[in-house]
Amino acid sequence: MSSPTDFDSLHNRVAGIAPVSRQRLDSPYEISNDLYAALRHVLHDVGGQPDIPTPYLEKSEEAWEMNTYVTCECLGWRGVWNSEERRRAENDLGATLYFGLPYYARWATVAAKTLVDKGLITPDELSAKLDEVRARTEAPK
Repeated sequence: MSSPTDFDSLHNRVAGIAPVSRQRLDSPYEISNDLYAALRHVLHDVGGQPDIPTPYLEKSEEAWEMNTYVTCECLGWRGVWNSEERRRAENDLGATLYFGLPYYARWATVAAKTLVDKGLITPDELSAKLDEVRARTEAPK
C-alpha cells in the first residue's frame, strides 16, 4: 500500500516533467475586470451563459428522485451536512459529472461521497449496499 509521502514524491517528480503554463498574478488590483470575472466563475453558475433554447417540460419526480431528496434532507437534519455543503460537493464533481448526471443523481453521488469522506460509511459498505440494491431491483432473467 502506498503512503502519502509516496504520492507526494511521485507528484513532485511528475510536476517537474510537465510544467504548467500560466500567467503569474502578483496582485488582485492589477487584473482586468474580464480576468476577475473569469476567476470568480464557478462550474455550476450557468445562469446567463449562452446555450441553445430548451423548451420547459413539466415532469413529475420519479420515486428514486423523491427518495434521494428525502434522504439528503435527512442527512441535513441529522447534521451530516447542510445545503451549502451539498451544493459545494456538487460543484466539486467537475464538469463531466455535473453536466452528465441528472439533477437528483448528482445529489445521490455527493451524498455517497460525503458519507465516505466523513468516515460515516466505508467504501466497502457502500459497494455492498449498491450490490444489494442492484440485486433487488434487477428484473429476474
